[in-house]
Amino acid sequence: GEVFAICGSCGALGNWNPQVAVVLQPVDAKTWKATVELPRGVPIEYRYFKGYFLEPKTIDGPCEVIVHTWETHLQPRSITPLENEITVDDGDFGVCNGIETVDAGWLTCQTEIRLRLHYSEKPPVLISKKKFKTSRFSRVKLTLEGLEKDDDEEGQEKTSPTVPQKMANTVEFSLISDSDYKCRHSQPDCGYALQPDRWIEYIIQTMEPDNLELIFDFFEEDLGEKVVQDDVLPGHVGSACLLSSTIAELGKSAGTLTLAIMSRNPRKTIGKVRVDYLIMKPIQGYNCDMQASYAKYWKPRTTLDVGHRGAGNSTTTTKLAKVQENTIASLRSAASHGAAYVEFDVHLSKDHVPIVYHDLTCCMAMKKKLDTEPLELFEIAVKELTFDQLQLLKLAHVTALKVKDHNASFKEEEDSAFETQPFPSLQTVLESVSKDVGFNIEIKWISQQRDGQWDGNLSTYFDMNLFLDIILKTVLINAGGRRIVFSSFHADICTMIRHKQNKYPVLFLTQGESKLYPELMDLRSRTTPIAINFAQFENLL
Repeated sequence: GEVFAICGSCGALGNWNPQVAVVLQPVDAKTWKATVELPRGVPIEYRYFKGYFLEPKTIDGPCEVIVHTWETHLQPRSITPLENEITVDDGDFGVCNGIETVDAGWLTCQTEIRLRLHYSEKPPVLISKKKFKTSRFSRVKLTLEGLEKDDDEEGQEKTSPTVPQKMANTVEFSLISDSDYKCRHSQPDCGYALQPDRWIEYIIQTMEPDNLELIFDFFEEDLGEKVVQDDVLPGHVGSACLLSSTIAELGKSAGTLTLAIMSRNPRKTIGKVRVDYLIMKPIQGYNCDMQASYAKYWKPRTTLDVGHRGAGNSTTTTKLAKVQENTIASLRSAASHGAAYVEFDVHLSKDHVPIVYHDLTCCMAMKKKLDTEPLELFEIAVKELTFDQLQLLKLAHVTALKVKDHNASFKEEEDSAFETQPFPSLQTVLESVSKDVGFNIEIKWISQQRDGQWDGNLSTYFDMNLFLDIILKTVLINAGGRRIVFSSFHADICTMIRHKQNKYPVLFLTQGESKLYPELMDLRSRTTPIAINFAQFENLL
């Protein structure tokens, strides 16, 4: 079950690694304690957390630890042992110096599955049988089951010392709308109502993401005329089944599935339901620690100056910046003019190098047989070019397509220094710009407009887990003490960043209701109220 543990800045407390933290033992219902041998005379910082310790996957391996809640005070608890034996009463969990500061854990070894029902594009439920055309399937309930294993697997599990302790699958339910947001650990017997302005989300955490059976039960909105006496499921008209292995076989972090809705008796297909899914996994190849967290830290202060794309937009505004946007020179220029933060855009090259560039596409110059002929430009997705190609090829912003003399678009770039070249790598930017300047790193991702059009005409992109793992690792390894804020216009990108790492805050960007920009397909982006409720539910900054 869930236990308390202590993690800190010395070897005896795990050197901030929760996997080797010290587990406290219960004294009574409200008190937990542990005895630890600490180095004398050495200042030690530490934090408490609540979580689950699973058995190692291998005999000599570390425990798998799931952090449920942890203390995130800017200044951790501290102690300097000076005597042979001391007793410390740290009071209540989460309260330090009279201030309560705790945060939810991040993904350490478990997988989180999100299933969504919403009206962003069209109603999620479609009934095809005439008999049920007048029915209103406006309530839905999700039931989670673990699939039974074969007898051979069960026998092996009982005798093998390397099988980890079972983690109970957890399910939460969220409802987000313009008016409010709700998070529940249980649901009514007849489920929650589907509504055009409501986003319903089912959140499942599991150690066996490919071994779950998920049943959607559908109920009539008006139960009055449909209830049969002694019916164990009053108003229930049909079910849809989803095996999590189906999602695993698709190999995608996000997508949409269409499931058949079967009637109760007889078992016949009466319609279908569209279910969006999102699979979130821990960062591969990097373990977050408990040394510091700024994910929810907010210090009231005067307004800060933030450089947009470095020293400003140099491509699409009426008053263009003098230095090309999103270059090292532009970022340095903003810093030299007093910017506290600089904002820039990050995505990946074809060979998975994080690069700084605003648009998802660019223009590539094609050289003709005769040099005297003007260059011909073709628009190409940045993700189709390797990092070396982005540095070597003649490339220009997509606005160059509107210019008659294409040669002029490249002449300045060819003669410019390294600092003014586009497509710098994120690592180079982290190493080349003063550490005193904070970074607002906007993560680019394709979005669909409500009219069906996609950003850059790109309907497919990288795998979201892979994409974010690469970018997050680059930042976490190379940021040092720099102030970092992540941001994105894509709701799922924000959700994933928040759950994959525990150090930096995340901002959800939204245009709200705008006449200047086209409306997005995602319901969570359409209005400012629902965007705020989404951000509050996901515990964003």
